[in-house]
This record gives sequence, C-alpha cells and structure tokens, in this order.
Amino acid sequence: ARRMVSRKRGTMLFTGATASVRGSNGFSAFAGGKHALRALAQSMAKELMPQNIHVAHVIIDGPIDTEWTRQRFPEMVKERPGDGLLQPDDIAETYWAIHNQKRSAWTFETDVRPWVEPW
Repeated sequence: ARRMVSRKRGTMLFTGATASVRGSNGFSAFAGGKHALRALAQSMAKELMPQNIHVAHVIIDGPIDTEWTRQRFPEMVKERPGDGLLQPDDIAETYWAIHNQKRSAWTFETDVRPWVEPW
C-alpha cells in the first residue's frame, strides 16, 4: 500500500468466501479467518480509497473448476452442468473489471458464484 499511496493510485483485491459473512457448522476456524480478512479489507478501503486506492473484497461462493476440485469431488463435478463450477478465467475477468472501474462507481464487495450454487 505504501507504494500505491506514493503513486496516488492502485488496486488491492482481497479474496473471501461465504464464510466471510456467515459462519457454518464445522467451519469456525475458516470463518474466523475470512471474517478477519473482510474486516481488514473494509478498514483499508476506508483508509485508502480517499487516496485514490481502490480496495475491494470478492466473495467466492462455490467450487472452482480446478484439477484439485475434480480429483477430490468427482461426484459433485458430475452433478453440475458444464458451467456449474466457477471458471478461473471468469473469476479473473471479474477481478479485472473491478480493477478497471471508474472511481465514481467503485465496488467494495461483490459475490461471485455459479448459477447452480444455492444461496
């Protein structure tokens, strides 16, 4: 952030999860960490946005289509249609779009999920 402040521009994007805003059974440690990350991002946004540094928190709500996901959750992958998993390139496009936002309409937080994900 120091270099961004001296340049008077920049973007910081934090990756959260549903656990950033809601805890669930068996996820107390994960939820605690993600809640803390969201609070850090929000505090940094309030501090840095007036200095022309865009800070945003992106909630990733759903499984990402990676080899790791496919190996560990083959049944879930089979149950979801072709675009039922978050695609890494599509997530990247969302981050890029946030980075390119005009400062008159900056986003602090957005949720990204595949269309089949219940919420």
